[in-house]
Amino acid sequence: MKKSFWAIVGALCAAGLFLRFALRGYAWWGYALFFVAALLVLHKYLPVALWRVVVVLVCIGLAYFCFVEYFIIKNARTDKDAGRDYLIVLGAAVYGDQPSLTLVRRCEGALQYLNEHPKTIAIVSGGMGKGESITEAQAMHDWLLAHGIPEERIIMEPKATSTLENLQFSFDIIRARGDEPQGKVAIVSSAYHLYRAKLMARSLGVTDAKGVAAPWGYFFVMLNYFIREAFGVTHLWVLGN
Repeated sequence: MKKSFWAIVGALCAAGLFLRFALRGYAWWGYALFFVAALLVLHKYLPVALWRVVVVLVCIGLAYFCFVEYFIIKNARTDKDAGRDYLIVLGAAVYGDQPSLTLVRRCEGALQYLNEHPKTIAIVSGGMGKGESITEAQAMHDWLLAHGIPEERIIMEPKATSTLENLQFSFDIIRARGDEPQGKVAIVSSAYHLYRAKLMARSLGVTDAKGVAAPWGYFFVMLNYFIREAFGVTHLWVLGN
């Protein structure tokens, strides 16, 4: 019995390590398996009274997680609107000079919106991170150009290194054009990210930004990011960034 117990714990940890380090986009599934393994060990070795405390804390944590996910899921869709003057496309990873799948999905969401609203100007926002040989803005610009969006409808913002900077620098571009972002902006991002992006826009004074959800990628990868996003939202609620 003892050997089988540790075999289960070991298998959970091994699977967690595989998901965390061997696959891209499954890290939080790996963390979940580590958490389950830890609970099994605690259940086996803690006194009953302490185990009950752990159960209560886990239940509170799960209730809070569901509370946060409610807001994330509620906003994980494209808002209805008649078309905004500006479409801010939030950056994501670039591998060398190739856009990641997440970035391609965001470009696909932008392309659909721009085709439906031919007067909208796209602001593609994202700087150059580790392992990237071009800026995220350049990668999005090139992708949209290759898919039929004219050069004059694409503005690059190549300095941002975070979502807050994506929005702040894009709003600055709009103001430099003699315009105001309030009432005129839609934001393209992954579905799980839209709630946090709109919260950040509100913190910068743009209270009515519309969300445009990029197409979903692989189902379990998307669920991984929905799990991760709960921690991002909590960080924003507590620290404001």
